[in-house]
Amino acid sequence: MAGVLFDQGEAIILTLAVNKLATTENLILKLFKNNITPGETNTESSYTVADFTGYANITLTGASWVSTPGAPSQVTFAQQTFTSSADQAAQLVYGYYYVQASSGKAIGAERFSDGPYTIANNGDVIKVTPKLTLD
Repeated sequence: MAGVLFDQGEAIILTLAVNKLATTENLILKLFKNNITPGETNTESSYTVADFTGYANITLTGASWVSTPGAPSQVTFAQQTFTSSADQAAQLVYGYYYVQASSGKAIGAERFSDGPYTIANNGDVIKVTPKLTLD
């Protein structure tokens, strides 16, 4: 499944493009465990963050994104890994989403096309390569 930019994410991107916002924010990468298909009207409250043992959100610093103009244009970030640190009850993880670090506003999400992934054992991992695309 392709990622979805939420309506509020599109508005944030546009206000940044015209320098309306005084500051920019890093994005936080989060995994979600509720069975939802991302849609444009979603917000941060639409998602339930994963909470398996060892889970931690990942900060994606602005300077580390790589921008590629074109049709479509995109920004990408190095692959990120979420790792379980203990055996535990199985938790299904359906995808990932991005929120702004300070405001907490979600800008987009993607459901795993071959998921959900099950986290149950010490050392189980989920790898995500963050990418945002505009056309």
